[in-house]
Amino acid sequence: MHQPLAKRVVAEALGTFFLLAAVVGSGIMAERLANGNAALALLANTAATGAALIALIISFAPISGAHFNPVVTLSFALRHGLPWREAPPYLVAQLAGGIGGVIAANLMFGLPAVFLSSHPRNGMAQLLSEFIATLGLVSVILAASRSTVAVVAVAVGAYISAAYWFTASTSFANPAVTLARSLSDTFAGIRPVDVPGFVLAQLAAGIVATILFRWLTPAEQIR
Repeated sequence: MHQPLAKRVVAEALGTFFLLAAVVGSGIMAERLANGNAALALLANTAATGAALIALIISFAPISGAHFNPVVTLSFALRHGLPWREAPPYLVAQLAGGIGGVIAANLMFGLPAVFLSSHPRNGMAQLLSEFIATLGLVSVILAASRSTVAVVAVAVGAYISAAYWFTASTSFANPAVTLARSLSDTFAGIRPVDVPGFVLAQLAAGIVATILFRWLTPAEQIR
């Protein structure tokens, strides 16, 4: 990274802000327009999220690496792609940006800035889904990072779009996203009580993927 840490931290916060605004805002819009058709609402939510990810990664990767995800930041730190002393500012920026994005989405649709979700997402099937979703996401990022930023962006956007549909949890795969989405009682929400289980599953998957790719691809190959 050649940009000063302050600029990278702001980029992480801004990128995560727009990501959560897209995820939650599109979920609210989709729910309102789908007339009760949950599949149609999820399809719209998926399309907006995948498109936003591609645009945001291409835009912010040259500045901060476009992690937007504590699991990704920790994985890169474990692989020495990011100094450990810089990981905490990244994590704080991602959490703050995510919360800000959800608040913005709520307000844009005339809802309270913060209102805790009552959407249950619990049980072993959901936790397994989050483990697999995050394992796949980190694997895709680490493998694709040997290529160009555009390739990484398309790979991540495509993977998350697919994981919305092949996991029971609709693939949060991100602790910052998970925590932030608990602050909106809308289509994309998650009950606060279910957040810790999701986060633990995501962190465990990130560790497994990092160990796996430490063997599959030498750390110096990761940009």
